[in-house]
Amino acid sequence: MVIKEIQQFSEIRPKARAYLCYLLSRNIPNRTPEVTLNTITSALKKIKKEVNEIDAFYVLDSKGQQVINNISTNSSYRVGEGENRADRAYYYRAVREKRCILTDPYPSRIEGKLVVTAAYPVYNEKGVLQYVVCADIPLDKLLHMVHPSSGETAFGRFTKYCYAAFSVALFGVAVILFINGVKSFIVAEFNILHIDIKEMFEATILLTLSLAIFDLVKAIFEEEVLGQHRKGEADDIHKTMVRFLGSIIIALAIEALMLVFKFAIIDPEKLVYAVYLIAGVTMLLFGLSFYLKSIRKER
Repeated sequence: MVIKEIQQFSEIRPKARAYLCYLLSRNIPNRTPEVTLNTITSALKKIKKEVNEIDAFYVLDSKGQQVINNISTNSSYRVGEGENRADRAYYYRAVREKRCILTDPYPSRIEGKLVVTAAYPVYNEKGVLQYVVCADIPLDKLLHMVHPSSGETAFGRFTKYCYAAFSVALFGVAVILFINGVKSFIVAEFNILHIDIKEMFEATILLTLSLAIFDLVKAIFEEEVLGQHRKGEADDIHKTMVRFLGSIIIALAIEALMLVFKFAIIDPEKLVYAVYLIAGVTMLLFGLSFYLKSIRKER
């Protein structure tokens, strides 16, 4: 779960930084004669009432010394005055970059859960650093606030259960196809000198469809149920689609070949149906080629 949250944070980080920095800059005066600790404290209390997801606000002076206790609805968080935080990343990054910043997730000192900190440097009218205003927010609350995850809602959980049920059902279908495909080889009297082409083709079709459905189940379960979003997610989706379509095309091509042999022997007049199937396979090949070409252009 932690890996998933960090991956999601990397995706929504620009939005999260823009939102938190907007909250701070909108309410706290900067580069004006009115920059005082009282005005900053009043502004932070106002923001805390509006945004409950933020656990704590605190203010550092220009040297990194905390000048007030944390502003928080949790009484156990209302500590920290006098602590030196000059060695913390949010302080020296805000001072160095001279702008509002958002840190990477890190374990909080109080509860050990992952939090991120927005740090906003405040200057007087002469451009001299006066304070660094900080806001701590748990990573899970930030994800829910900036980009709500479908998995956290009742409908999202219901959707996940539905995908899981479909995955189990499709996996059952893949297993049945696989068993029947293997069974056709075992039950048939195998003789290398007298091969039943029809049974071999049917077994190959069953195994090919089983593989295609298994690949589809794997993609659905990993993406929709487990929520595994990898860096190469788009490539993985394309790869699964190509393998699935390729398996279907192979199965249909084998079926068309079977029909050609069958009708050529017992009913030549029906060969046209085999030709229709071959034409359909050819159209699928053109479609797959166009899909692959569009992927290369996208990359």
